[in-house]
Amino acid sequence: MELANIEKLLEKYENAETTIAEEKELKNYFSNGSVAPHLEGYQAIFGYFSTSKNERYTKTIQLNSQKKSWKWLTVAASVVLLVSVYNGYENIQQRKAERVYAETIDALELLSTNLNKGNVAIAQLQRFEDTTNKIFKQPKK
Repeated sequence: MELANIEKLLEKYENAETTIAEEKELKNYFSNGSVAPHLEGYQAIFGYFSTSKNERYTKTIQLNSQKKSWKWLTVAASVVLLVSVYNGYENIQQRKAERVYAETIDALELLSTNLNKGNVAIAQLQRFEDTTNKIFKQPKK
């Protein structure tokens, strides 16, 4: 009777319909050593499950650290930031110098315009003086 029960449990096991208690019963049957000859193939399966439960992996696992790549990435980002800040500062200084130059040019043009107006007035005065000297016949000084 027990052999028929084991065969029914194996069929349920293959269909994934067994409970934990039924699987425990199968494990006990195949671990005691007196197994029917046509079921010896299942003995290896259930024997493997019981021995693999006690296995432990004892070697240490080396994990690759990502910190080195992040460290170089932060250094590179810092260098890029410093270069961009320096270039931005240089551009600002260049723009300031160009603005000051343009203002100086404007001021000198204004000064030149006013001086030219004065030169025209002086030229008219010079002509007036030359004319009066001719009239009164006074020599040039």
